[in-house]
Amino acid sequence: MRIVNTKNLLLFILSVFVLVEGIYNPDFTFAAPDLLIQSLAEKVAEAETQETSVVKGKEGWLFFAPELRHLSVGQFWGDAAKKVSRASNSEFADPLPAILDFKAQLDTAGIELIFVPIPAKATIYPEMVSEHGKIKPRTDEQHQKFYDILQKQGVNVLDLTDLFIKNRFADAGSLYCKQDTHWSGYACVLAAETIAEAIGTPQWMAEIPKRKAKLETRTVEITGDLWKELGDKNLQKERLQLTYVKEDIESSAKTQLFGTSWRESPIVLLGDSHNLVFHAGSGMHAEGAGLPDHLAHQLGFSVDVVAVRGSGATPSRLNLFRRRDKMRGKRVVIWCLSVREFTEGQGWRKVPVLK
Repeated sequence: MRIVNTKNLLLFILSVFVLVEGIYNPDFTFAAPDLLIQSLAEKVAEAETQETSVVKGKEGWLFFAPELRHLSVGQFWGDAAKKVSRASNSEFADPLPAILDFKAQLDTAGIELIFVPIPAKATIYPEMVSEHGKIKPRTDEQHQKFYDILQKQGVNVLDLTDLFIKNRFADAGSLYCKQDTHWSGYACVLAAETIAEAIGTPQWMAEIPKRKAKLETRTVEITGDLWKELGDKNLQKERLQLTYVKEDIESSAKTQLFGTSWRESPIVLLGDSHNLVFHAGSGMHAEGAGLPDHLAHQLGFSVDVVAVRGSGATPSRLNLFRRRDKMRGKRVVIWCLSVREFTEGQGWRKVPVLK
């Protein structure tokens, strides 16, 4: 009588399941996320050896090495923060205390915080940077753990990752610039819609005069920051579709014009240059087609933009502190910044914005 090895039988059943699932479900993957993380770490090490911040991907995609490094370091809060953060002062390595402190300050003034971490380009398009890049399951396990901790502490975390994965091959174009460190114009539209939905329609919104807007879509050529850093003039510059927000001249409401920051707005848009790209002009590629513009379109009035071309963690909150107005009249703070800020920025200081 032949004795069946139970372990081998289970492995056989599992292999049949994987084969069948892979045939009938194209989104299924059994590739270990650890292989992707290892691959990213190797690419970052190679980039640092070559003293460049650009990692070349597939089909003309370029990736920012510090952002890939962030994805490869593992846990970035608590005791692990000092080991992985590139903050010059290790005292400010952990993002968790600073975020919770800011939330507590806003709570005392009755101001709502909506924390919007922007997913990394490689989280949404992992196959464009690594042969181990698979979109399912999500590859940003550490982010999900961190967001869960924040939410259990009462922080309203607006995680865009699943939404972006769902729309990563939309007709409107990709969600990230191929040759730039920022998200695309279409991502700004999606983010604005989602943020406006998260704000909802509280009573105080009805008291603000509204302006009407009209949209105009154009295809533009940009000189991406990664394209410039790469220095390959044979690589054709990227062209992408932008949707511009323009005021309807027939609108009679008298609030701040679209396309500008409104200091008196009850809503603050706080963070890094993702809030300025396609909005601020100059090195930000365009005016009138960024996140502030599309938020104004969704809300009917402009927001108070407090964003910096650099780290959106501490410097942006310092800008709020320097106003010395204790945020009078504010109702909502949208803190929107790249996930790479968790480890690659200047650190996370507690800033007494309301004190």
